[in-house]
Amino acid sequence: MIFAFRFVVAVSAACGLPVLAVAQSPAASPAPASAGASPTTLSLEECIARALDRNFDLQIQRVTTGQAREAVTIADAAFDPTLEVSASTSTSQQPTVVSSIDGVSAAGLRNESRDVRAGVSQKLSTGGTVSASASLDRGESNSRNLFLNPAYTGDFNLSVRQPLLRGAGSEYARAAVRRAELGVDRANLDLKGSVLVVVRNVEAAYYNLVFARQQRDVRRLSLELAQQLLEENRARRQTGVATDLDVLQAEVGVANARRSLLLADQSVRDREDALTALIGQFEFNQSLGEVSFEKSAVPDVSFDLSYKLARDNQPALASSALAIRQLEIDRENAKRNRLPSFDVGAGVGLNSREASLDDATTRTFSGDGYAWQVDLTLRVPWAQREDNARLRLAQSSIVREQTRLQQLDQDLVVEVRSAVRAVETNRESVAISGLATQLSERQYELERARFNAGLSTSRRVLEAQDDLELARVNELQSQVNLRIALADLQRLEGSSLTRFRIVLDQAR
Repeated sequence: MIFAFRFVVAVSAACGLPVLAVAQSPAASPAPASAGASPTTLSLEECIARALDRNFDLQIQRVTTGQAREAVTIADAAFDPTLEVSASTSTSQQPTVVSSIDGVSAAGLRNESRDVRAGVSQKLSTGGTVSASASLDRGESNSRNLFLNPAYTGDFNLSVRQPLLRGAGSEYARAAVRRAELGVDRANLDLKGSVLVVVRNVEAAYYNLVFARQQRDVRRLSLELAQQLLEENRARRQTGVATDLDVLQAEVGVANARRSLLLADQSVRDREDALTALIGQFEFNQSLGEVSFEKSAVPDVSFDLSYKLARDNQPALASSALAIRQLEIDRENAKRNRLPSFDVGAGVGLNSREASLDDATTRTFSGDGYAWQVDLTLRVPWAQREDNARLRLAQSSIVREQTRLQQLDQDLVVEVRSAVRAVETNRESVAISGLATQLSERQYELERARFNAGLSTSRRVLEAQDDLELARVNELQSQVNLRIALADLQRLEGSSLTRFRIVLDQAR
């Protein structure tokens, strides 16, 4: 009886389990470090901090967010001024046989031209374009009828072109910029969603590692107990109290306990690798510190509160709403594109033609040479089949995304309801499994006492021991299930960011 009681206390201490309730009993002793465990402590908060810094999924999502920010720069760069500089040279030599009217030499008429032009243009937020350019041209010929040879021509032109129907207005002109800005907001939401998923996965991996290590402790203690039972049976056989069958049954019990310990050790290593893969990069040879369940009370949950938090904080819903806004921009552009193209253009220029480069440059602005023009251009696509089809396509895309948003909302309702039920169910399961463990402890104590009194067999003791081990493992599993259920609910609510004080670096 005393030995059995010590076994129960040892298992309880190694597993850190409560006896009746979810919260740790105030009188319970702190769990000692298991044999061979790292002396350092690895907290859940530290695991999450490492995952936020080194997790591959989050690094990929941060790159995607940066790309969305660059897309805004690309769209806005369409309104940057464009500088253009060009230079050309040309020579024209006519055949030697020419009309005498041209008064040229036998070598034929020869013209040479050198031209340098520089200009700047910029797209306006109204959809129009303004441009300015200046050029200097040098022309030389062997013709005898030219007054200036060589002749220098200078000009300066300023022009504006503005659409009045199709393509007009700042909403249309800057649609790509606004769409890209919404893309940045969606990328930030995707990053938030990835962080929530990683935090939840780290929590699950951490709790599963706690379970695996404490399960291994249970298996190890069961092996020790099986070995002690085997030694007792061997001693009892020598005195004639036990038979060879009792010894064989004890040996089988030791073998089964050893196999269970091997499987438990394999599970520990697998869970360590799973956690390491989430919080590090190729650090599988580094040992993880001691892990343990949090000693905090389980909060009360309700569907109404959780669903409100989920509606307010769920990235997928907000991202879908932004996608609808992007598609609405596309629809407005499609409507605008159904209008005819009606553009107005105007230009004014100054020019000069002089015998020297300096005169041509200065007299371009001080002379009396000028030019101007005003033009109107109307283009109407025949039947507008393409534009009408694009408008219908844009409208159907909005309907599709609105339907998807409703589906996401309904899925969220189902997920929150399921998560709340899981927390409530697993809370009760922890309490029930604690009672089941107590029952198994007492049944084992009773069977052990009967065995010591010669009223039971080693087989029944081993069965009671297996029942106790299973009850302990089930209690451990119920605690893990409760904490993972809470992690799932907090991921849906978005409250895990607040819980772990995570501040996201949002792209702008």
